Amino acid sequence: METKSKNINTEAHNLIYKKGLIIAGPCSVESEQQLLHTASELASLKKIDILRAGIWKPRTNPGGFEGVGTKGLSWLLKAKQLTGLKTAVEVATAKHVEDALSFDVDVLWIGARTTVNPFSIQQLADALKGTKTTVLIKNPVNPDSKLWVGAIERLQKVGITDIGLIHRGFTSYGNTEYRNVPMWQIPIEMKRLFPNLPLISDPSHICGNRTGLYAVAQKSVDLDYDGLMIESHFDPDSALTDKNQQITPNELGNLLDKIIWKKTSSSEGEFTNKLESLREQINYLDEELISLISNRMKVAKEIGNIKKQSKVTILQAARYNEIIERALQKAKQVELSEEFMKTYMEAIHIESIRIQNAI
Repeated sequence: METKSKNINTEAHNLIYKKGLIIAGPCSVESEQQLLHTASELASLKKIDILRAGIWKPRTNPGGFEGVGTKGLSWLLKAKQLTGLKTAVEVATAKHVEDALSFDVDVLWIGARTTVNPFSIQQLADALKGTKTTVLIKNPVNPDSKLWVGAIERLQKVGITDIGLIHRGFTSYGNTEYRNVPMWQIPIEMKRLFPNLPLISDPSHICGNRTGLYAVAQKSVDLDYDGLMIESHFDPDSALTDKNQQITPNELGNLLDKIIWKKTSSSEGEFTNKLESLREQINYLDEELISLISNRMKVAKEIGNIKKQSKVTILQAARYNEIIERALQKAKQVELSEEFMKTYMEAIHIESIRIQNAI
């Protein structure tokens, strides 16, 4: 197969390791005219490094637009030739890999639905074996970092060395603020485990809307992400997929103008910059802790209502002891002190009783 002899794309390799990498383009290729129009406007910004476009679109329900398929790759190649932008597409099968590389696609990315399936990842790894392709891996749809790690290791095992990570958020039942909850602690942990792999944020899929894009993009940059992937369409309201989260190239340009990229290396300020980045991580993790505690108290409130209806006492000593014992066992596993865990759980318990007493 022709893809097996493909040499390393030096320019694509250099781009994914560039601080401030910007990947942009339509959620899906809909027509040649739509793609070329959007690509031309993006290129005119002089801020875009890679043109992304969905050729094959996995849809949750049948009957929706599932992409134009392989014929769209020729349009993508034409856009590349006209604009000079490198190109990127999502692949989910060995045939996708073969077709994409035959049309000189520079970067392949693996979607969240694929990352969650080790069988699919292995199929892609086998198809990529012997190539020097640049591959970006989105986090799995569910918050399981082991699947993300497994995808990296499967690709590395077949000799793929140009690998980057894309954080697009995680599915969470009942969430309304985000389409996919960021759960910042997971990509932060991935960055700790794989410090040499570029980490790219996908605000479009985290938000699921246009209004939150800047805030999520800036948060990502503050957390020392290496780049952004943002969906852009010359006429978002007419888009066949995910129209609510796409913005025009002009709007994208304005958004990028507002982003503040902080220095990551300085002979004098290296300590300060690193400290600031770590403190930003603490801030966002604290936000998530508060959100989780709030959700826990909502459950405690529901329990209070049930106890009231059944005329059962609020304090259940046996249950409290069970919670404490479980927490102490978990504390040992994650290297937290017993004293800290007891103090924390006691505070949680007191607040739960306060809420139930109010009921």
